[in-house]
Amino acid sequence: MEQNYFDDTHLLKVSLLNKNFGGQRTIDDLSFHLNSKECLGIIGPNGAGKTTLFNLLSGIIPASSGSIIWLSQEIQKKSASEISHLGIARTFQNIRLFKQISVLENIQIAYDSQLTYTPLDALLRTSLTSKEEKRSVCSAMELLDVFSMTSLAYEPAGSLSYGDQRRLEIARALALNPRLLLLDEPAAGMNEAEMNTLMELLRWIQKEFTLSMLLIEHHIPFIMGLCNRMLVLDFGQLIAEGTPEEIRQNRRVIEAYLGEEEEKNEY
Repeated sequence: MEQNYFDDTHLLKVSLLNKNFGGQRTIDDLSFHLNSKECLGIIGPNGAGKTTLFNLLSGIIPASSGSIIWLSQEIQKKSASEISHLGIARTFQNIRLFKQISVLENIQIAYDSQLTYTPLDALLRTSLTSKEEKRSVCSAMELLDVFSMTSLAYEPAGSLSYGDQRRLEIARALALNPRLLLLDEPAAGMNEAEMNTLMELLRWIQKEFTLSMLLIEHHIPFIMGLCNRMLVLDFGQLIAEGTPEEIRQNRRVIEAYLGEEEEKNEY
């Protein structure tokens, strides 16, 4: 008997999702689900539709058709801001920090989006304004401490190393208090030592923050070492789904993508 999707173990269901750009279908009747507390990986060749999928899930672009159901409600027509407030946060393939302001201020921006005081409170500098702004600073510092970045709090974000900028972007996403974290190629540009450190960090985050992760990554050993289930896209279609070992043995995946990537990674 098929399990009812909306039980306490499931968070997200994507059904027959499509996205067209100028007559070209980049996401093609895509269906999958995400379990609670799961780390689900997505792989596929360049142009497979992976980042387009993330843009759909996070509300950056609208779907052409199909449904995205998050915690029992359809979100495919909601804005990025609305989806963020519903508990979905993301990072980007190309790091998107405010590089001219401090590390602390980058985190505060995420917390400030959750402040409850009104414009009138801000104008009059009421006690609520002061209280919430202090709480925002304290929360940001506490999160930086979790990431061992308090010593960098007042440094410009653009002055950080590449690896630290990646960590800061993840920390900022966590400041939104998400239940689902979308990570778009978090290990891109990292060396092996940095990737190992990031893998341990993400494992710790998932456990400590009790959230689910949806992860796009081209580095096969990294994503297979982190995720317990994987999807494979090709030309916007789901061509395989299973455990890392099942994906590794799938002949269609090997022919479409995995053989070439494993050769690149000397895996």
